[in-house]
Amino acid sequence: MIGRYIKPRLNLKSRFLLSLILTLPALAMAGEVTLTGEGSVRYEPDSARLQFTASAEHALPQKATEQVAALMEQWREGTTDYRDRLNDYSDATVNLYTRTLPAPERDEEPQKRAVASQTISFSIADLSLLNPLLREAQAVGLDYHLGPHQFFHSNETGMEQEALARAIADAKARCKFVASQLDQTCGDVVTININGGHRPVPMMAEAKSMSDTVSSVGEREIRASVSATFELD
Repeated sequence: MIGRYIKPRLNLKSRFLLSLILTLPALAMAGEVTLTGEGSVRYEPDSARLQFTASAEHALPQKATEQVAALMEQWREGTTDYRDRLNDYSDATVNLYTRTLPAPERDEEPQKRAVASQTISFSIADLSLLNPLLREAQAVGLDYHLGPHQFFHSNETGMEQEALARAIADAKARCKFVASQLDQTCGDVVTININGGHRPVPMMAEAKSMSDTVSSVGEREIRASVSATFELD
């Protein structure tokens, strides 16, 4: 008797399990969505950190020191009305060194000059004080450089949190929109990655000459972004 090959048949349960195994990756991918959210807060600084330097040079170290002391006395007298509004005030940093000038002629001895300097530093929480203080520094003859990095806002931490909250809300809104297009709803958050805040350097005029004042500090922006994976129900 000639035998014949009988093709084995899968029962209904086996077929269902095989079908489920083959489709599980697709179900996992279709049940989640990963997207980004962005948020930002714009503001103008309301505070500043300032630094001025009184300096003088003379052939004698004592004379250079006396000249700096005279400049400091003028500064203190001129800013008496503002002192209680200058935060973290310090003017105790004094330096004295000698520099050598090139000899005017080859057979002459190099000249030495004593250089004395004293640094003043403080912060202000009211920018209306800025130009009066700059004018006083200019009148005395103090050296300073004013740049964007010296200005800040007293509540930058709160603004960073607000930018992050807006980024998270943006991610949730995008998830809701995507889910609606697929006739689904946006579910729980599976994972979320938070990116750091970013502060672009603003454009502003620098004030460093005897006639300069600041007319505008300039607007700044704090940005935040998140990358989140949501379940789709």
